[in-house]
Amino acid sequence: MCSLCGILGGRGHWTESASSPEVFAARAEIHTPARERQQRTRVLNVVLAHYGLSVADWTAGKSVLRSATGRTALVDNVGELWPAAERLTGRTLDPLDPTLLSALAARGTRHERDG
Repeated sequence: MCSLCGILGGRGHWTESASSPEVFAARAEIHTPARERQQRTRVLNVVLAHYGLSVADWTAGKSVLRSATGRTALVDNVGELWPAAERLTGRTLDPLDPTLLSALAARGTRHERDG
């Protein structure tokens, strides 16, 4: 597939409200796909920072995943992000790793205390 087809024909993911709007219909806040991507990117960056990675919204709903060493990968959705993150870091990443969860809990506690 050429890169243009890949950009235009990206697959939806169950975590995106566009794939099943009825599930997200009760949402109180104003919703746009851009706002959804921005919020997802913020949350993912908190988790990915633990592994020395970051993600940025790119174009057509794609995201750019970056390592601390400058390696990059384009991903269509959250489902593609974890395998790409493992390829960039060269190790198995577990989003339920107790060390990660402890770091996130401590970050949340600091955020609540400082906020």
